[in-house]
Amino acid sequence: MLISEAYKEEQRILHQNPNYGVASVEFAPLVTNIINQSGITEMIDYGAGKGRLAESIKPNHEVLICQYDPGVEDLDEPPEPSNGLVACIDVLEHIEPDLLDNVLDDLKRVTLGLGFFSIHTGPAVKVLSDGRNAHLIQENYMWWLPKLWQRFDIINYSQTKHGFHVLVRKWP
Repeated sequence: MLISEAYKEEQRILHQNPNYGVASVEFAPLVTNIINQSGITEMIDYGAGKGRLAESIKPNHEVLICQYDPGVEDLDEPPEPSNGLVACIDVLEHIEPDLLDNVLDDLKRVTLGLGFFSIHTGPAVKVLSDGRNAHLIQENYMWWLPKLWQRFDIINYSQTKHGFHVLVRKWP
């Protein structure tokens, strides 16, 4: 299981907010560079939300984009694996803590090529209907990196203002 029914409903409510899920726009130029430099022709936007990443990237060639988000109707069917790029931007900190390993394992399943994952390590501005912070997991990079290393070869790590991002590939 990747998400509980109760939390799926919480996410559907949050996605009604036009300002929920805006981080992908900030990372679009970096994702565009990865696509262009690597010749990526297919991408999974894992946690696509409103599809802002697909709208914001500017690749210099055609890229087939699969959008997946369990909190968005019509995008909630788990994707097939991709040899291209799997982008998971500002998503993992929103995962229910007891399901995080399942989600990371699913990211491993779908990432046959490269993965670009950004993780916010502090609190979100938004809160859930029960008063919890929308970032259910607020841990630093030293907590996250071992979980990623168990599943991926980390090619690049970079700190950001509110967390970090990594470029990964499937272990050879």
